[in-house]
Amino acid sequence: MTETRDETVTWLTQEAYDRLKAELDHLSGPGRIDIAKKIEAAREEGDLRENGGYHAAKDEQGQIEARIITLQHILENSRVGGPPRTDGVVGPGMTVTIRFVKDDDEVTFLLASREESDIPIDVYSPRSPLGAAIMGKKVGEKATYSLPNGRNATVEILEAVPYGG
Repeated sequence: MTETRDETVTWLTQEAYDRLKAELDHLSGPGRIDIAKKIEAAREEGDLRENGGYHAAKDEQGQIEARIITLQHILENSRVGGPPRTDGVVGPGMTVTIRFVKDDDEVTFLLASREESDIPIDVYSPRSPLGAAIMGKKVGEKATYSLPNGRNATVEILEAVPYGG
């Protein structure tokens, strides 16, 4: 049996998947109808160049369409459940504790999709600079990544265990 690793897959809980699917269904159905009605109502007010309501509705329509595309992409590239996990190895779905080598600060977080926002622990994306740097590392190993200010930070992996909810 060969395992293929697809880094573009987003792992979601059933709850997160259902929440995103419901948002997509709403935006692509009733949401589109509502914004079309707002645009039509504003258009009937006359001169479109000075019609703030029309321009606001068109902006809202653009935001809705962008969110629909984002949701479709997430849902098409996601799997419900969790990736294979090994204690002591950093990967999606793992609760990770790291120590910043420079100042000895410790941080614990869940390495998962940012769509997992309804949980009581900080969530870091595997695609973030820190998440990408520690992916696949084992307890005791160090990783260095670039900060937004251009400096580097080094962290040591203290713990990596499956998230228990």
